[in-house]
Order: sequence, then C-alpha cells, then structure tokens
Amino acid sequence: MESEEAILALAALAQSTRLDVFRLLVKHEPEGLAAGDIAKALAVPQNTMSAHLAILSRAGLVASQRFSRSIVYRAQLARFQAVVLFMLRDCCEGRPEICAPLIESLTPCCPPSKNQPPKHQPSRKKRAHARL
Repeated sequence: MESEEAILALAALAQSTRLDVFRLLVKHEPEGLAAGDIAKALAVPQNTMSAHLAILSRAGLVASQRFSRSIVYRAQLARFQAVVLFMLRDCCEGRPEICAPLIESLTPCCPPSKNQPPKHQPSRKKRAHARL
C-alpha cells in the first residue's frame, strides 16, 4: 500500500458519521446493509449518507452492489487490514517486542467460534479413533 492510499482511507474514517458507517457495516458482514437502512440506523438524511458512502467507496473501504432498487454496501475488510498493516509494518523497526502488546490486544476481539474445536486439540473423531 502506498502512503497516498493510506491517507485517503484514514481521512475517510476521520469523520464521525463515516466512522460510524464503517463500524456498522463491519457488524453486518458478510451480508452488508442497504443504503437506506444505514441512513435510518444512524439517523442521517439519505442524500447526506450517499455522500459519506461515496467517500468511503473512493477510499476502498466499502463496496456496493445493486439488488433491484436497493444498493447494498459491505465493508471491505481486506482493505482495512491493508491500512492497519501499513501503519504497523514499520512501527517496530525489526524489534517485535515493541508491537507485540498491540498485536496481542487485537487478538481477543475475535475469539474462535464455539462450534469450532480449538486448533491445538484434535477433533472429536480423531480423539475417538486414537482411543481405539
């Protein structure tokens, strides 16, 4: 990622309504939300919301898809990840202990699903087979 791309993305998120829009869309991944539903949820007039969504779209942070008369927006998590990695990549200058606390604090936000077995334990089928 180039500096200009990161600046564009960070500038798009540096406004309270657009930050709220992006966070709302992240919560509604992977389905996304229709533009009108976003405007209602955040109590923003639809024409104003359209301008905010256009800025987020130009920054690559949201993508839209038309379904009949609705336009559904989705957060572009890969782009957001690229921005965050761009910011973190040079932060430690080869000293991972500097960034380790930050990376560690990000990990608990997305714990594994309760339906998935932990990666370090064999599945139930493998444990049953091992007992035989």
